Amino acid sequence: MRAVVLENVAGPLEMREIDRPTPGEGQVLVRIHASGVNPLDIKIRAGRAPHARVRPPAVLGMDLAGQVVRTGPGVDGFTVGDEVYGLTGGVGDLQGSLAEYAAVDARLLARKPATLSMREAAALPLAVITAWEGLVDRAGVRPGQKVLVQGGAGGVGSVAVQIAAAHGAEVFATASEAKAPLVRHLGAVPIDYTTVPVDEYVAEHTGGAGFDIVYDTVGGPVLDASFQAVRTYTGHVVSSLGWGTHALAPLSFRGATYSGVFTLLPMLTGQGREHHGEILREAAVLADEGRLRPLLDETRYSLGQVADAHQAVQSGTAGGKVIVDVVA
Repeated sequence: MRAVVLENVAGPLEMREIDRPTPGEGQVLVRIHASGVNPLDIKIRAGRAPHARVRPPAVLGMDLAGQVVRTGPGVDGFTVGDEVYGLTGGVGDLQGSLAEYAAVDARLLARKPATLSMREAAALPLAVITAWEGLVDRAGVRPGQKVLVQGGAGGVGSVAVQIAAAHGAEVFATASEAKAPLVRHLGAVPIDYTTVPVDEYVAEHTGGAGFDIVYDTVGGPVLDASFQAVRTYTGHVVSSLGWGTHALAPLSFRGATYSGVFTLLPMLTGQGREHHGEILREAAVLADEGRLRPLLDETRYSLGQVADAHQAVQSGTAGGKVIVDVVA
């Protein structure tokens, strides 16, 4: 099969002919139609993601959508011909999705939303699982709560806005003035973080009480700001980029709580993989109800143009999730 291979860390991506994998116990062989490109892929390629490193030669690519063409022993719930999507590889020792086929742990997969194309489905897995684990699993989002999503126009943030809204929350999201219409379209009240200080938007939108849930998708000083924006006692801050050194005093003085999200843990350890499939099944329902849609970059990239796709993500010029069309 054809695959795009990283021969050396920080080196070029090269098209290669490699052996097509055979599905083992609990695996299915997926014919990959589309592969999503994430900022983390760029860091892994450059050797700047020690928590998700690969051992070259390696096939990168975490998100996929495709069709089951063969099932291994012990697989229940999938049959040949099923259209599936998932966060399945490109980290640790797991083969990624920049290839024509992948042998995938069936627990990491779900059937593709019927109303989404392969390209649209490939845009969702990492973002959906990251947003869901924070909002639903950690913070227990529920109707009537006020939720603030930091970075509401980004990959995870845009999905988090939609998931919070689908669970009945009143959603607010920080974004630049240029991204405000998009955030509003997704279902959130936009907050221009470039001009409005934290205390002002907390006063305006919560009467000074703070938000019930603050989901930080940006990290750094934005996580510090999140500690200042959360509700006293019952508030919960979640971050998918909670790394570095942070002062916990603002959070502690409110008696609020904090959770971190590390989406890759089941892939790297093998523990809890079933829950990834469960989340994706729930997300497929939301998508088919019209309550969850990915934001796609319009430029199309083939398997031979992966370097260009990576450059678009790295440069920040993409207008949404970048997708590589593995099947033309």
